Amino acid sequence: MFDRSIVLNNGVKIPQLGLGTWLIDDNKAADVVKAAVKIGYRHIDTAQAYGNERGVGEGVRTCGIPREELFVVSKVAAEHKTYEEAMAGINETLEKMGLDCLDMMIIHSPQPWAKVNQSEDRYVEGNRAAWKALEDAYTAGKLRAIGVSNFQIEDIESLLETAKIKPMVNQILLHISNTPIELVEYCQKNGIAVEAYSPIAHGEILNQPEITAIAMKYGVSVPQLCIKYTIQLGAISLPKTSNPEHMKSNAQLDFEISAEDMELLKNFKKIQSYGDSGVFPVYGGKM
Repeated sequence: MFDRSIVLNNGVKIPQLGLGTWLIDDNKAADVVKAAVKIGYRHIDTAQAYGNERGVGEGVRTCGIPREELFVVSKVAAEHKTYEEAMAGINETLEKMGLDCLDMMIIHSPQPWAKVNQSEDRYVEGNRAAWKALEDAYTAGKLRAIGVSNFQIEDIESLLETAKIKPMVNQILLHISNTPIELVEYCQKNGIAVEAYSPIAHGEILNQPEITAIAMKYGVSVPQLCIKYTIQLGAISLPKTSNPEHMKSNAQLDFEISAEDMELLKNFKKIQSYGDSGVFPVYGGKM
């Protein structure tokens, strides 16, 4: 699986399987990154909001793999909705991670987290300002690719009205039981690669016996089925784990889900709750 990649709309290659690092402590992040790289991961995803950029950067710098063989991503804080805030944040991320260049940086959310699920304001001008900062950092050679996250079609279209550079990715909540097909198809049709975060539904999909039965049919685990599902949708998949055994099994995807089962999984009933994690805005909660 580690040799599979997608070519972004600017010609840059991105590994189709990456490691998410949300909720991994900064003081543990370096070891987690080094373990992942040893297993074969070459795509590492972090964010300013995760509070572990320093540790991730340390892991990248000390993992023993040439920097050019790794694809390292971070995200502009959702609250940075001015050019100055976004640019300062980009520079701070590079400094914190100890890197001269990031392979990609994306806007974390069209709305500040405190407004997600609570406001109709889509922060059109703020996103345009943050995007201009990303464009300038990209043009200056600080970033090899730029994109967005959690953007709906309306958010992308309003951004494109003034953007000089089209986003290369849109990182979204995408998993069995939450497949926004219209958004996925819109992005792919417009040359914007889709990235799937929480492909295992933050673990809640493990509680669905119907999904367990399908996984058993293929002789794989539920996480493997879930990750493969997003890959077969043409997305980049970003399972999060700090467990090396899970890292290994998450990459063992040498099977194919049938077209019939893909349709079934695309239309699988929406899970009712993300459990304790339901408080997070990305899962429908409010800050």
